[in-house]
Amino acid sequence: MARSLLCTKKIRRQYPAACEHNTCGRSRRVTNLKIRHFVSLKRLHCTNENNKQVMYFFHLYKSHREDKYTGDNSQSESSSNKGKNRRKDSVDIKSITSQSSDAPSLQTRRYSSMARIHSMTIEAPITKVINIINAAQENSPITVAEALDRVLEILRTTELYSPQLGTKDEDPHTSDLVGGLMNDGLRRLSGNEYVFSKNMNPSHTHLPVPNTISDVPPCIVQLLENEESWDFNIFELEAVTNKRPLVYLGLKVFARFGVSEFLNCSEATLRAWLQVIEANYHSSNSYHNSTHAADVLHATAFFLGKERVKGSLDHLDEVAALIAATIHDVDHPGRTNSFLCNAGSELAVLYNDTAVLESHHTALAFQLTTKDSKYNIFKNIDRNRYRTLRQAIIDMVLATEMTKHFEHVNKFVNSINKPMASEETSPHSEGSNSECTANIKNFPDNQTLIKRMMIKCADVANPCRPLELCIEWAGRISEEYFAQTDEEKRQGLPVVMPVFDRNTCSIPKSQISFIDYFITDMFDAWDAFAHLPVLMQHLANNYKHWKTLDDLKCKSLRLPSENNN
Repeated sequence: MARSLLCTKKIRRQYPAACEHNTCGRSRRVTNLKIRHFVSLKRLHCTNENNKQVMYFFHLYKSHREDKYTGDNSQSESSSNKGKNRRKDSVDIKSITSQSSDAPSLQTRRYSSMARIHSMTIEAPITKVINIINAAQENSPITVAEALDRVLEILRTTELYSPQLGTKDEDPHTSDLVGGLMNDGLRRLSGNEYVFSKNMNPSHTHLPVPNTISDVPPCIVQLLENEESWDFNIFELEAVTNKRPLVYLGLKVFARFGVSEFLNCSEATLRAWLQVIEANYHSSNSYHNSTHAADVLHATAFFLGKERVKGSLDHLDEVAALIAATIHDVDHPGRTNSFLCNAGSELAVLYNDTAVLESHHTALAFQLTTKDSKYNIFKNIDRNRYRTLRQAIIDMVLATEMTKHFEHVNKFVNSINKPMASEETSPHSEGSNSECTANIKNFPDNQTLIKRMMIKCADVANPCRPLELCIEWAGRISEEYFAQTDEEKRQGLPVVMPVFDRNTCSIPKSQISFIDYFITDMFDAWDAFAHLPVLMQHLANNYKHWKTLDDLKCKSLRLPSENNN
């Protein structure tokens, strides 16, 4: 060790320039027989002569260390204590050849850290795709290269899933409807404020709520016997329950899917929860009321009963979907997101003009649920299960927001339908439902896409209901939009959907546009997965009905002769 120190001092005296400039730079760790030494090489701000001295210094020191320890190999195995002492007393060349300041050491560590970061591959999938296309262009014919340029232009847009408005249909009904439903309405006018009513507690005509499902009145029991059918008439249930269909249908559906057992809550707690949720729907709304919530719950339960859907989801997914359907429009004011944003409502400010109503529905539902143990259906499940369930519910409710409509549908088609179709037609695949659904269960992201698609279809399934139910829903949503247009005109707000003026609107045209733009493609995709021939037949019949009225220049729900009957 003494010889090593003398050698080092001799080198420093002989090559002072190398040692003086060796103050910062990259450090290399040299390990020889468990002896650690650090050599720092400085190349910046050095002359050619100094560079030579630095390199000579490094090689000389390296040679010296190798000569010294080559012959000690056998001794090192039996002298661990000596090895430890040697490590403690070994010369740190970096500390000898550096200035006394700690700055170079910190800088070296920074450079080392940055080198590690830059050596990592941090690349988004879209970047990989663009790089592959760029590489393909180099050896492609000019026509192919130009086509790929167009592909790159599309890939660099901010909205990859949403179609460009106006390119598919120039019909004003379509453009107004799409614009009203898919825009957040960022044209806020100062001085106009729509105050969202808090705790309105909309009045439902009081009807004794059963203590258990066995206490349900006979007339309601008889209606609910048919609740598993797609053609179930929700308006009849609305009538016999005095506008409280959600509690009764909820009790029946939740019992069928074992929700109380999954949540480990009593039937009384579940009943109280359904009551408080229904009480926060506004019965004064013509469309977004508890009857609509019950209709969406019914559709969701129907979809969950389909073989492929049932095989793709877990019990937790089923419970989350039923709860999401129940709460998805709670406390809806009967106005669109665009209206609330334009009016400068408190909710629009709170949620930054983004998914305003959908965020409010989920937040309020959880607030109401956890406020009192009497109706806290989550009180007996563990934290991890609650977090998973809560996340699934929130995700599904947010999926009902229309600005992401095309994104959700296209992701479903590309991630679920196309791979499944390829698997079914593959000569090496048996194409069984069980095999396909087993593959889906292995990928939670695919389950999420299915749940989003399911609640989206349940939310806007009105055109797929039997004709009489479809007509009733069309009249209700039109009236709600008419009322919004009336209020926008009174308050001097931008009119979000000008076609929904009660004096000029053609309801058949609006239904045709809605089906063409939003419904057909989505239900084609959902039918390909879940197999829903009854719904698709109703959709075709209903579309024919609206088309006939439009061809006859009729703007109402029915022909005048039918209205008189």
